[in-house]
Amino acid sequence: MPDVFPTLGEDPVADLNAMQQGYLPGELGLEVLEVRHGYLRSQVKVEHRHMAPNGFLHAASVIALLDSAAGYGCRTSLPEGAVGFTTIELKSNFLGTAKIGDTVLCEANLVHGGRMTQVWDATATHAGSGKPMALFRCTQMILYPR
Repeated sequence: MPDVFPTLGEDPVADLNAMQQGYLPGELGLEVLEVRHGYLRSQVKVEHRHMAPNGFLHAASVIALLDSAAGYGCRTSLPEGAVGFTTIELKSNFLGTAKIGDTVLCEANLVHGGRMTQVWDATATHAGSGKPMALFRCTQMILYPR
């Protein structure tokens, strides 16, 4: 397995923001704001690149934000001996949208932290109104060295 999960240093927020550069979360402008075991908070400022041709925020942009937040949270909350994870299931409900220039906040919380799987819930919220835009749940399979 390639070393896609380098060790995080004393500033995991800076490390996560740096390691995503050149990958989808970095290309979409995701910014990690806070991380601790079982929790991650991030945001993205909505730009033209996040929109669908119909003028609404593209669902895939929201999924990328939520899945990245849950994934980074999982990444920083792995059980001892684990070397990584992979998403095995995800689900979302969309409740609202955002416009170009708006900021979307995301909070991801560990619901189940087992040895073989983790379940994460994440909520995307419109920063201006405080209203939830999307609810998300995913299951991560924990990976160990072979």
